[in-house]
Amino acid sequence: MKAQDTFSWKYSGGLQLFSARKKKITKAERLKQLQEEEERRQKEEEETRVKHEKEEMERLERQRVEREKWHQLEAKDLERRNEELEELYLLEECFPEAEKLKQDTRLLSQLIEKLRLLLLQTPSYDLEDKAIIQYQGSILELQELLHLKFNVATERLLRQASTLADLDSGNMEKVIQDENVTVYVWANLKKNPRYRSVRFSETQIRFEIPRILATSGIAIRLLHTHYDHATPLRPVSASLQGHTATVTHFVKDEVQKGETEISKELQEEYKQQECESVSVCEEETKVEEQGDTEVQMSFVQEESEATKCELEMKLLSEAVFAAQLLLIENANEKPCFCEDNEVDLCQFTTLGGVYHLDIFELPPQCKPMKGWMIVEILKEGLQKYIYPPESTEDFETENAFPPIEVTLEVQENVIFFEDPMVARWDAEGKHWQTDGISNVLYQSEERLITFSLETFGPVTLIQDTHINMPFQSWELRPLDVNKVLLTVTTVFTEIQIQVKENLCMLASVKVDNKKHSSTLEGRWMTPISFILALKETGLNIFPTGHSHFYVVINRKEPLVEIKAYRQLALLSSAFAFGWSKWNVECGSKKVIVKLREHLTEEELVQDPNWTLLMFSGDRAQRLKINENSETFSEALKEETEFHSTLYHLVKDFASKEAMEKIRSSKCQFIDSVCYMLLSTRLLSYS
Repeated sequence: MKAQDTFSWKYSGGLQLFSARKKKITKAERLKQLQEEEERRQKEEEETRVKHEKEEMERLERQRVEREKWHQLEAKDLERRNEELEELYLLEECFPEAEKLKQDTRLLSQLIEKLRLLLLQTPSYDLEDKAIIQYQGSILELQELLHLKFNVATERLLRQASTLADLDSGNMEKVIQDENVTVYVWANLKKNPRYRSVRFSETQIRFEIPRILATSGIAIRLLHTHYDHATPLRPVSASLQGHTATVTHFVKDEVQKGETEISKELQEEYKQQECESVSVCEEETKVEEQGDTEVQMSFVQEESEATKCELEMKLLSEAVFAAQLLLIENANEKPCFCEDNEVDLCQFTTLGGVYHLDIFELPPQCKPMKGWMIVEILKEGLQKYIYPPESTEDFETENAFPPIEVTLEVQENVIFFEDPMVARWDAEGKHWQTDGISNVLYQSEERLITFSLETFGPVTLIQDTHINMPFQSWELRPLDVNKVLLTVTTVFTEIQIQVKENLCMLASVKVDNKKHSSTLEGRWMTPISFILALKETGLNIFPTGHSHFYVVINRKEPLVEIKAYRQLALLSSAFAFGWSKWNVECGSKKVIVKLREHLTEEELVQDPNWTLLMFSGDRAQRLKINENSETFSEALKEETEFHSTLYHLVKDFASKEAMEKIRSSKCQFIDSVCYMLLSTRLLSYS
């Protein structure tokens, strides 16, 4: 056993020594191994270098090909630019044509509107020829006349207060309601100090009066006009009217001047031709000369008419473009409101009309006597009761004239997206201000607002003008022939507007994703009337020249913006357009919109395939990126070209049916769509 163990140990030890000797590498082998590794490394480096050089050459070749292609596209674009611009000019003649139609009907519409106001709001027996001429001269005079008549009617009513007294309270209350005016009158006949809460029956309107008023012979009147005739007209409007008048006179003068020059030139040309004709053809008969003269005169007249019409349309087109440019012009300076607590009417808007709160001295009451009603009529008429009085020295207590608590009903068709603020009218400064008002509480469900007022006078509710700006998104989609749907989505609401021919209509309103019924739904109006009506209900999506001072906007160059709106309107009858997130990234000198062909109202797609278009005013192109791309790029879409206009760009890939629909669109429809786009300024305020 020991011999075997010894042998096995020796055998295993021998194997270990043999293995150790076998693993040892000679110097030559090691050098060879290092040499192989070096050659392998050099080979890899060479392959990497060759590959890099090949990729670089391919990249440079691609860039060269792209540059050549880009230069070819630019050359092609420049080559046909004049032709495309001339065709666009012919297409855009719809704008001056629409303006000509509006000019023909504007004067008649204005006269009818003025006569309608006079006939509806003023009794015929109170109108004289001189008064009519005077009232038509100024809107402010007409408003003063209306207010005077309200005072006269109130005085007549208060004289009969004793005969109209309520049996329970012994005081008189009367509510007279019209379409645009509601009058609430309360007469304190009993002078009961415990009767300090005045509430009009079947309404939520309420006054909490102090003891001194409860024991005085006074009357309280709330005159709620659903319109605002207290706020002065903005100077901007006057300047715009002046500019429009200037443009109109300029067009007429230029046409008249051109007409005179054309007439002189044609007459001289005709005389010259006549002289040449006489010198050459002396021996011709008088009959032939007379016939030639008539033909020439007819030709001259036709040429004169054609040239005159062409000049008139050209000047009118320039005037229309200038007027449209005014709609998107930004003011250079922010308006200054110097008074403390003065309401900035560029930042805030009055809504729901004006509540005229007045306290009057109770006039002498009618007294029956032997079948007659005897009444003392004061020469000075209805007298206001001053509260608080100018001097309070005769009153012992400091709080003898506390603020009056007022509860008002908010007009049903007005939308407040936030709690409204209350402002009072300063008659001396002729502006709205917010001092003298406290403890404001708004109950949105009941549509009631309660506040304390130090002194009576006109009050109104105000809301931030730009509460729905900037917009979150927008879409313009065709519905039918000469009919589109404009959808504007804001933080609080989604507004859908239908435009057909020269009319607009509110299609639907959603507030907080819930359907909201509005009195404007289903009512077709002209664009200007429609915009005013929307503003009056609180649905203001129409920026002004000062709005950029109050809203962070995506500023665009005016010329680029106006050209884009005009051309979008041209294409709106066959293509849907929408907001693109890349419009913010492309700078102020370019605009980006998404587009897709849309021919029928039923053609609604869940995930439509939009095409992105970029336009700089004089160049249009399709973009390679889409709305879901991670980064912005101005790269041109493959197999597409540059064009000078959006119209010609779309023409490359539009169907025949779409182009036919565009060409058959009415000029009034295109003009109305363009006016809505200019008024909303979707490219700058989204």
